[in-house]
Amino acid sequence: MSTKFQQNLDEHRALFARLESLSEPVARAAGLMVNALSAGRKLMLCGNGGSAADSQHLAAEFTGRFINDRKPLAAMALSTDTSALTCIANDYSFDEVFYRQVMGLGVAGDCLLALSTSGNSKNVLRAVEAARGLKMRTIGLLGRDGGQLAGLCDVAIIVPSSTTARIQEAHIMIGHTLCGMVEESLQLA
Repeated sequence: MSTKFQQNLDEHRALFARLESLSEPVARAAGLMVNALSAGRKLMLCGNGGSAADSQHLAAEFTGRFINDRKPLAAMALSTDTSALTCIANDYSFDEVFYRQVMGLGVAGDCLLALSTSGNSKNVLRAVEAARGLKMRTIGLLGRDGGQLAGLCDVAIIVPSSTTARIQEAHIMIGHTLCGMVEESLQLA
């Protein structure tokens, strides 16, 4: 086994052994998502880079299926519309790419899941600001110390690591857990 592989595996195991502390905020986040979906509202997800990919992955779990065949659940990743992203970034700034989409597509009762390993991504912060202004519920899937987003979100799930790759590994496991909890709560699994 390569030294790098063993090192990454050891770091992963050590982090995942500490994730039990996140049980309560994960349950609260699932509750916010269930409330939105059961009221006929939608989930919006956003993030940059790997977090954008994770947003897309999780949105697909909701609109497709996760555990069993079931009706699609309303979820959208705000990083997928390249025309909107490039238009807004060009005409306004990259800081506004999620803000303007939330303002245009969001309504009271929707839920925003904001992913950021640092908790300080300006465009994700702006999305949460927009969501709060629209009376949407907000969940931060974060890392490190949670950054500025921790204090802005209704629920902050902060992965206790400073290594981006390990945080992202935990984010996808937590995202899958949220999908499963939502399906169970809505009696779809």
